[in-house]
Amino acid sequence: MLYRNFRRKDGGEVDIVCRDKRSGELVFVEVKARRTRDYGAPSHAVDAEKRNLIARGAIAWLRLLDFPDIRYRFDIVEVIADGKEKPEITIIENAFTLPEPYRT
Repeated sequence: MLYRNFRRKDGGEVDIVCRDKRSGELVFVEVKARRTRDYGAPSHAVDAEKRNLIARGAIAWLRLLDFPDIRYRFDIVEVIADGKEKPEITIIENAFTLPEPYRT
């Protein structure tokens, strides 16, 4: 893990910035937690608006590194925790790509 709760002053956020040791990729992670799946999977809350916020945060992070020639991806970590049992954690790798407005 490289950083938690990265925020940009003018908008944009990333819950976790880390490196995948297996692939060497930089990973921007959104963590979504729920008590139950009654209203669907936590990842369903990562809509277009949320993906744009994450993308702005990721671009700000890459800008800090002077846009290195590095592979990166966007993952979502789903947590279902009702407080009674061990939390159920699911990692969705490559959950989405950089939204169109941010591609060069």
